[in-house]
Amino acid sequence: MAMTVHCDIVSAEEEIFSGLVEMVIAAATEGDVGITYGHAPLLTALQPGPVRVIKQDSTEEVFFVSGGYLEVQPYQVSILADTALRANDMDEASALEAKREAEQALTNQNSDFDYSRASAQLAEAAARLRTIQAMRKKSG
Repeated sequence: MAMTVHCDIVSAEEEIFSGLVEMVIAAATEGDVGITYGHAPLLTALQPGPVRVIKQDSTEEVFFVSGGYLEVQPYQVSILADTALRANDMDEASALEAKREAEQALTNQNSDFDYSRASAQLAEAAARLRTIQAMRKKSG
């Protein structure tokens, strides 16, 4: 049996996941990170995208985070996300619509246009779609 570490994934609204895991894989700002038992302490910002959790029974669960922070302490991994969802609960049609709206906003700029906001919305919508696609590959 593999060594485990306790993992908590928390959004601003609620706790999404809490349990023993063999590995956590997330998209940090400097690149993907994989956290297992015995990892050095770490604090890093997260990019919008999937977080993969390989649980104690070797099953995998995928979550979407819109950004936030990952903290590694001895025996503990915490993900503090602005928004976090179970990938199974995500709706592909709404993610595609959000992406289309963000692309349209970037195309039809006017005088009171907020480029950084539209760009962030596009990045989040694309990350949601990547998470849904990761779920398809896993189950597929």
